[in-house]
Amino acid sequence: MNRIDGMDNGLLVVSGSPHIHARGTTSGLMWRVVFALMPALVCALYYFGIGAAVVVSTAVLGCMAVEYVIARWLMRRDVGFVNGAAALTGLLLAFNLPSNLPVWMVLIGCVVAIGVGKMAFGGLGCNIFNPALVGRVFLLLSFPAAMTSWPLPEVNRLTYLDATTGATVLSGLGDGTVSFDVVGETLGCTGGSLGEVGALALVAGVVFLLLTRVITWHIPVAVLGTVVLFAMAIGSNVGVELLSGGLLLGAFFMATDYVTSPMSKWGCVIYGVMIGVITMVIRHWGAYPEGVSFAILIMNGFTPLINRYVKPRKFGERRCR
Repeated sequence: MNRIDGMDNGLLVVSGSPHIHARGTTSGLMWRVVFALMPALVCALYYFGIGAAVVVSTAVLGCMAVEYVIARWLMRRDVGFVNGAAALTGLLLAFNLPSNLPVWMVLIGCVVAIGVGKMAFGGLGCNIFNPALVGRVFLLLSFPAAMTSWPLPEVNRLTYLDATTGATVLSGLGDGTVSFDVVGETLGCTGGSLGEVGALALVAGVVFLLLTRVITWHIPVAVLGTVVLFAMAIGSNVGVELLSGGLLLGAFFMATDYVTSPMSKWGCVIYGVMIGVITMVIRHWGAYPEGVSFAILIMNGFTPLINRYVKPRKFGERRCR
């Protein structure tokens, strides 16, 4: 056997999953997802101004820096930022944070997301859980007050740490302090994390991903369809469940992560259905008003089990009649 990647003869180097042959490259896919998030980023910058710019830039640069340090000095690997993986993780992490979160907390989230959620497992393609959500949940559990103080859109464009805060739709509907506005939720005129505002901006991004075949419809449709059916079954407002919170961001951009989602189409459907169920259970009977992050991380852990028992048909295999 010939030498492969500088290894001795007879040794075969196998990279991390996914092992799918296609014309696209890893860097190309990553940058397409980053591009698809641009409408939502513009929306966040418009409504939250300076705070959004500080949080996004800190998260992106912080994740890139942490990956460089770990890869270069601890793992002794070549570092290539051109693949866009670290930048995408930072952008998704920022989209799960409020616009008034202090810089040092954002940096802690970067260290946990990249260091614990990604590099501890071996780097890109080896992680079990979505790195951005690992960072987000760690910050939520460690700094609950800061992570649940939501600056009001349009009011805080020129402020950062001293932003005026208010309740999100999900948390405010329970006590009657916030009313649901379909137009506001769709255009982004409500409080929440950077990625929770502007449903139209997120939909525009996912349309691009579907047209360019970066993702398939199976997981998003399974998640959203389950939420709709669950909401109808318990008599909840379908519009609230779909448009408020981080459901759209999670279903479109987090649950569809190649590394942490199932490989088969039916596996993706099962995965998406369970994310929708767990999300609704946490929303209505859990301690937190939002459960998308926890639902995705829980199902990330079940992905190997789904891949084991729900497998695609082998190439050339004939179905039994």
